[in-house]
Amino acid sequence: MSERELRRDLAVLPMSVVRELTGLSDRQVRYYDQQGLIEPQRGAGKQRRFSLDDVDRLLQIAEYLDAGYTVAEIHEVDQKQQRKHTKEPSEESLRHMLADELLNIGRLNGKQKF
Repeated sequence: MSERELRRDLAVLPMSVVRELTGLSDRQVRYYDQQGLIEPQRGAGKQRRFSLDDVDRLLQIAEYLDAGYTVAEIHEVDQKQQRKHTKEPSEESLRHMLADELLNIGRLNGKQKF
């Protein structure tokens, strides 16, 4: 990653900035944290520090709630998305991964000098 590339996962934003960016109250943000919908990092004084990814997540939560979802339903949506991303590969994709790995091993063995 380039030094000038924006690090969206760097938790440096205090609650006051998050409040301005999201339009949410401190109480709402603390509630979403307590409910496990977000997991902001903590600073030296135990104050919450947010990343840009956290801000995006808070905006997403607010959209879900505005659409009528409950906190429990948001958790369900999150779980479904996690399962989708951790879905086991198909037999065919495993074959392709194995073939690619064997090709890479063959290339490496051909380039090694002993």
